Amino acid sequence: MKKFRKVLDGLTTSSPASAGGSPSCGSAAGTPTAAPTPRELDVHETLMSEHFHICKTVRHGFPYQPTCLTFDPVQKILAIGTRSGGVRILGGPGVDCYSQHESGAAVLQLQFLINEGALVTACADDTLHLWNLRQRRPAILHSLKFNRERITFCHLPFQSKWLYVGTERGNTHIVNVESFILSGYVIMWNKAIELSTKTHPGPVVHLSDSPKDEGKLLIGFESGTIVMWDLRAKRTDFRIYYDEAIHSVSWHHEGRQFMCSHSDGSLSMWNLRNTAKPFQVTFPHGKSQRDGRKESCKPILKVEYKTCRNSEPFVIFSGGLSYDKAGRRPTLTIMHGKAITVLEMDHPIVEFIVLCETPYLNEVQEPYAVVVLLEKDFIVVDLTQSNFPIFENAYPMDIHESPVTCTAYFANCPPDIIPVLYSIGAKHKKTGYSHKEWPVSGGTWTVGSQTYPEIIITGHADGSIKFWDATAITLQMLYKLKTSKVFEKPKGAETGRSAELVEEDPYAVQMVSWCPQSRIFCVVGISAHVILYRFSKHDANTTITSLEVRLQCEMEEVISPSDTENTVCLTDPGGHSPQPQPPSPRSNMPDSARDSIPCLRVKDRMIRMPPGYQAELVVQLLWVDGEPPQQITSLDLNSAYGLLALGNCNGLAVVDYLQKTVILCMSTVELYGAADPFQRLTRSPRKNRQSTSDFCMRGLSNFYSDSKKRIRTSYQSLTELSDNQVSLDLERSKSPTSESRENSFSRSRSSSVSSIDRDTKEAVTTLLFAESYGRKSDALPTPCLWVGTSLGLMLLVPMSIPTDEQERMEEPITVAPTSTVLMLKGSVLRFSFLDCAGCLIQSPYEVWRDGNAPEDPERPRRRKLVNFSPCSSQDAIGDGHLAVVCSERQAKVFLMPSQACLYVHNITESSFVLRADVVAVSNSVCLACFCANGHVMILSLPSLRPLLDVHYLPLTDMRIARTFCFTNGGQALYLSSPTEIQRITYSQEMCDNLQEMLGELFTPTETPEAQNRGFLKGFFGGNAQTFDREELFGEAAAGKASRSLAQHIPGQASVEGMRVAAGGAVGELARARIALDERGQRLGELEERTALMMASAETFSKHAHELMLKCKDKKWYQF
Repeated sequence: MKKFRKVLDGLTTSSPASAGGSPSCGSAAGTPTAAPTPRELDVHETLMSEHFHICKTVRHGFPYQPTCLTFDPVQKILAIGTRSGGVRILGGPGVDCYSQHESGAAVLQLQFLINEGALVTACADDTLHLWNLRQRRPAILHSLKFNRERITFCHLPFQSKWLYVGTERGNTHIVNVESFILSGYVIMWNKAIELSTKTHPGPVVHLSDSPKDEGKLLIGFESGTIVMWDLRAKRTDFRIYYDEAIHSVSWHHEGRQFMCSHSDGSLSMWNLRNTAKPFQVTFPHGKSQRDGRKESCKPILKVEYKTCRNSEPFVIFSGGLSYDKAGRRPTLTIMHGKAITVLEMDHPIVEFIVLCETPYLNEVQEPYAVVVLLEKDFIVVDLTQSNFPIFENAYPMDIHESPVTCTAYFANCPPDIIPVLYSIGAKHKKTGYSHKEWPVSGGTWTVGSQTYPEIIITGHADGSIKFWDATAITLQMLYKLKTSKVFEKPKGAETGRSAELVEEDPYAVQMVSWCPQSRIFCVVGISAHVILYRFSKHDANTTITSLEVRLQCEMEEVISPSDTENTVCLTDPGGHSPQPQPPSPRSNMPDSARDSIPCLRVKDRMIRMPPGYQAELVVQLLWVDGEPPQQITSLDLNSAYGLLALGNCNGLAVVDYLQKTVILCMSTVELYGAADPFQRLTRSPRKNRQSTSDFCMRGLSNFYSDSKKRIRTSYQSLTELSDNQVSLDLERSKSPTSESRENSFSRSRSSSVSSIDRDTKEAVTTLLFAESYGRKSDALPTPCLWVGTSLGLMLLVPMSIPTDEQERMEEPITVAPTSTVLMLKGSVLRFSFLDCAGCLIQSPYEVWRDGNAPEDPERPRRRKLVNFSPCSSQDAIGDGHLAVVCSERQAKVFLMPSQACLYVHNITESSFVLRADVVAVSNSVCLACFCANGHVMILSLPSLRPLLDVHYLPLTDMRIARTFCFTNGGQALYLSSPTEIQRITYSQEMCDNLQEMLGELFTPTETPEAQNRGFLKGFFGGNAQTFDREELFGEAAAGKASRSLAQHIPGQASVEGMRVAAGGAVGELARARIALDERGQRLGELEERTALMMASAETFSKHAHELMLKCKDKKWYQF
């Protein structure tokens, strides 16, 4: 524990003429002020560098751009591959793991080693990888890079260690999955086809072993050629040449026939007795033409042929629709006997898998569900019910139901808030789901001991808000709120030019502000509106109050610096500034057709609101002289004060939501008064309109999908206020939901705060209500509003708020902006306050009460305020507090009320801070920053010592910039893709405990026994178990493969490096012990079966001998 002491005795302020150094304090006029009272500040800081380490914890949401799917029928876990090289493994509740290939190559195919705790991935860079799933963080054991051929298809038979790999050249190679070494046994394409064939059969699109005989391999080529290859004899059993291209093949479990899907929308059935032609060809969705032939349809990309014991077999396929049905949605067709069911999907089908009761291909399959992977969704269909209902999804796959536009993360929430939100949200859940249990139930997970309530809030493009329970690294939907219900549906003629501003998404959410204690919730929308919600367990019939605010600024923000950038400007206010009268006098202009109207119309009638969050107030900015309102860039609310503050590039407005009035509406220039540190020149109104439009278009060009049009918005000004070195390309800057990889941005900014783009305006970038000292002469803290701007200036706005509840509802609030102005480099991002012991000071709040609950005459409802007016405490009077301020470039700690700068730290010179939060970690507090160059930085408080500086994200884009946020407990999150939320931790303690928090992917499970085939069936039908692949594919028989064909790459979790990846030799020994136990168990089972067979043979021999003795002396006619 380190002790920091700052002696303020004799501390003087910086003169305007001083050349450099960290400032202490100063005045707007540049005259020195009196030094602070000499005193000592003792703060014991407990956080050290060893308390911090950054790592990923868990990823939620739908895998972005999925490519393939596989399922382990014994372990009951599922894996999804993506175009960016990601692998998502899903099981039961809490079993959710994300792994990433370092190459970033797309995953083409996945193959589980069924019930072995391993996974094989085939990537687009022609590399095979073997993943070890017997650890909570999967790691690559081996890799095999093909150098001369491209991988097109893989097949791993059940309980086999030999992987068949088909290539683009038509060859089939064989890989030992234990050693990941290529066998010398190769099936060349020219040996598989007839010598007389003049054309190449094309790439291998299918490989499967016959259910009847594992020594026979069925090879399907793209051109329509099918070959049955005898692995023992190394020759072809039969060849099939079909006119249409093949997409997939599926066997009947008896191994006597198989089904193919083709590019013309047909299904062909083949019998092994006669392979000259198919014995059945069907066009399931084709219409009969005049000549009796069926018309061609769209390709059937995949077909599954599954048998049942007590009913007709299932034939399930995707595609195959008629071409004349243009615009029809993608379909999955289920044929069961004569019944044909077509399930329409909302998105294109990537792949589907039929889940069966048995892992053995030579047994009756008994399918019970179909897992369907869509481009933007994931569903499971129940096959056991005739209407084929879908299962209720156990994973949060609908985060992107509407594109995510903002996020908020709250840790250590009040414990009662999650059950309340869940109970309200459960009433609005959809019905009609299957009543059976979720079939993907593998793995194990237990809630850790160190858990606390966590909530994630996501705002979406359609105006919806979703509350998620994020406790214990899981994610579950709690409650959904639709902000669009507050407004009238826009009609074509009524919207006018307002539609041009917001285009297709007028209700898109820009930011949210939530007070968990009072349960008051505020939403900022793209149409320059703010909606305030209160929570109630009862429904209500009410009218929504609408307030309209006219914010404009008619001064050209061309700035001439009147002082050095490091000067902290303040004056000693002898008198109070006159209270402004909203709206500003300049707003009294004659209204035109597009003047003084909001973008949206609030419902002005009585509305029935269901239990949950109920809208109480809507604040809208108005059009001014034909120009739309500028986007809101900052927001704060305080439930104890009953106030709401909002700001944009035109100014600041403060709303009293208890009295439903606007108490302050001023431009930032008016807030400065005589303390303005810059000289501003007037300009023409038309020029301002153009520059204002450019200002709001800069920074975030579009955060929706490519199908949606671009929307104007601003990202808290901190990404817009740059000099002429801006390298952000608006045409390439895509949205958080864009699929382009060009959504990265970089920017360099001048170190001078005064080097501002001359066409931009000063915006309010952050706001905070707090108990603070508005003036240096104040002896007691009072309610204040701290205002931070894009020029790095901070203004303090003291307020006089009545403490009596009756007076609060009747008396007006007095707001008197002071001439106190403090300065930092770059746009101000965050305010926070510490007491003189270094502890975080919580903002005052009101305890929640249900306004719609029945009145109790004996106990009237009264407002219960917490932390309001702490000046009644004697300790608070004498100590003052510390103000922590962070901007894009630097952080400062001020001592209030003297306003002396105690600590300064320049966070970055070459980049800028995107997000900064003061968070609680390990029973202390620190300042967490995320920079545009991808660095995550942690600074101690109050001394601002660097504790962590890690280059975490190699690429920064606007989606991450808008959604990255820190929270208490050493956690953070961001939108890693348009459909996924990535949670990370920067706490060493949580990194150490992460293994306990994650779920186990592999659980030792006994492989189900194969069904007894019967003596005659096994004797005459062939016995697949007698086929020994080791004799054919091993090095002794097949020799070594060419070294130039493939390169073996040991993985980090290979046998040599297992101790590092799996957590030490103890884990290795434990896994070895498990493997030995499993092997011993199998050997024991084999011994038992051998003993039973020997006993049966002895019994049979005894009975045969007795029968022989009995019949020995009999004549032939005596039988």
